[in-house]
Amino acid sequence: MRIDYTVADECDGKTVLWVLKSRMKISSRLIKRLKTSNGILLNNEPIRTIDHIHSGDRVSVIIDFVEETDIEPEDQPVSVIFEDDCFLAVDKGPNTPIHPTARHTTGTLAHFVMAYFQKQGLSIKIRPINRLDKDTSGVVLFAKNPYVQEHIIRQMKENKVYKSYLGLIHGIFKPEEGIIDLPIARKDSSIIERVIDPSGDRAVTKYKTLEKYNDYSLVQFVLETGRTHQIRVHSSAMGHPIIGDFLYSKTATELIERQALHSHILSFDHPLTGERITLTAPIPEDIKKALGGLSPSTYKI
Repeated sequence: MRIDYTVADECDGKTVLWVLKSRMKISSRLIKRLKTSNGILLNNEPIRTIDHIHSGDRVSVIIDFVEETDIEPEDQPVSVIFEDDCFLAVDKGPNTPIHPTARHTTGTLAHFVMAYFQKQGLSIKIRPINRLDKDTSGVVLFAKNPYVQEHIIRQMKENKVYKSYLGLIHGIFKPEEGIIDLPIARKDSSIIERVIDPSGDRAVTKYKTLEKYNDYSLVQFVLETGRTHQIRVHSSAMGHPIIGDFLYSKTATELIERQALHSHILSFDHPLTGERITLTAPIPEDIKKALGGLSPSTYKI
């Protein structure tokens, strides 16, 4: 991937390093790697970061690393939503961890994406931007290089990444639309479970009831923060846990065999073009079935 920057008048006389950090927003770690690979150019010629530039010059970086990884490829189909030189976005199904863990050393989305990349001749690391629980379905975005990863992480910190989920809950929120602002911490006796705790990190979830049924409802959740299990913990704390969430709900259900939570929309600014990219994952079949065959066209999203 190539990134070009035309030096503005106010940058005349600055160093290449200053332009890389201040104008092109490239981290010191990545600059170090680019220097090793001769990936920094001035007017298409190799340049040192201590050299000075002038108005109208073009500073370029070439990100084309061969990276080692310990994830073995597993040739399984992935449902591609979007792909370009910067990103791969896939629609993750339920019962699929994103990344290998001690409990899931194989059969993860990372293994499948690695095989997908290798078929394209790419030797790159797996860099998931957003992480979903094993049984949460929907949009998962992967960055294809460290610059793209850093750019989106910066957008997340600035709250410029829009993350919308759909969830089926027990009961009905009152009011039917609002904001849950409750801190979340790890439960003392568990490495997995989270709890509402004043000493925890601030967590903010916007919610809006879309459809109401006799004893459950379809809700849109928009994350303002990104804490582990945030929607699940917040819903449970409000007395309306996600249906099928056997960690945070004591209510049994036959509607669905996993937590009925789906990463529906992910939106962000493209790091190269600045264009707003909106990715959508369709409602999965098991949630449709739980809704009793409700047509997707009637969702008020």
